[in-house]
Amino acid sequence: MFRSWNPSQPEITDLIVEHDPRTLERVKVRKQDVLDTFSRFSNRTAMRAVEQLPEREGFLDEKELDRHLLKVHWEMQRLAEEFYHGHRVWELLRVVIASIREAGVRETIRIVDVGCGIGYVIRWMAANIPLDKYRIELAGMDLNSTLINEANRLAGAEELPCRFLQGDAFSNGHSGHIFTSTGVIHHFRGPGLPQFLGRHEQPETQAFLHFDFQPWLLAPVGAWLFHYLRMRTAVARHDGVLSAARAHDGRTLREAAREALPEFASGIYGAKIWNTPAPRVFHTLVGLRRPLVEEFRRQLGRRRSRLGELR
Repeated sequence: MFRSWNPSQPEITDLIVEHDPRTLERVKVRKQDVLDTFSRFSNRTAMRAVEQLPEREGFLDEKELDRHLLKVHWEMQRLAEEFYHGHRVWELLRVVIASIREAGVRETIRIVDVGCGIGYVIRWMAANIPLDKYRIELAGMDLNSTLINEANRLAGAEELPCRFLQGDAFSNGHSGHIFTSTGVIHHFRGPGLPQFLGRHEQPETQAFLHFDFQPWLLAPVGAWLFHYLRMRTAVARHDGVLSAARAHDGRTLREAAREALPEFASGIYGAKIWNTPAPRVFHTLVGLRRPLVEEFRRQLGRRRSRLGELR
């Protein structure tokens, strides 16, 4: 295994930006600390990428770093567009919404995108879905103020009915009926995974959909080739491949969800291409309040075959 594919290590973007989880204030990051982390993993690819990042008096230059992060997230949005990820999310989300409506919920359904970045998924839905018809409200949340500011700038420029907030998506006042995320859940490792999932247990919350890479033997190879051809920054190329290597398999996600959320039925959706053994690039951890399960299966219709065991 290449050292840069070792799933035990963090991604570069996990380390180069830090916020105080309580105050949300930006915390300075010492460049050498980041280099030392990857040195312990003998990951020279990551070290070369970090060495290229500008610094000031030993700390990563925050303004230059923000510009770099925005470039990375713009590249990630381009990939999401090419993979029709907005369509993928809405295809499953509308089934969840219909199931919640059939259960008698008449109020506006609040959908929260956790770790939204520059908000592509929320902005795509705001631009393409008649929100009044479905009586839904769209919000994206992220700890990174730079990404949130960019998400709000883009939503304003496109005159979209959605909003983006800096903060903890599970904190008081921000809970949603449905939580969703893309490429976030693999960042939670070991006991951190059930701890993250356990925070979905809130009175309003009816469901969650977490989309992420699906691990299999050739996933890192495919990710390496794709990111090498499509990404322009060393950070994006490195983290894109490591994300595929760090992704949790379906069993790990199911077991963590069932341990943390006994009041929810959990399972994996979309693991295989049609009815073949071939894996999809993405799979989805689905969680539903138990009274919604049968209606959810019914609403899936012919796509029901894509749903694994939900319990």
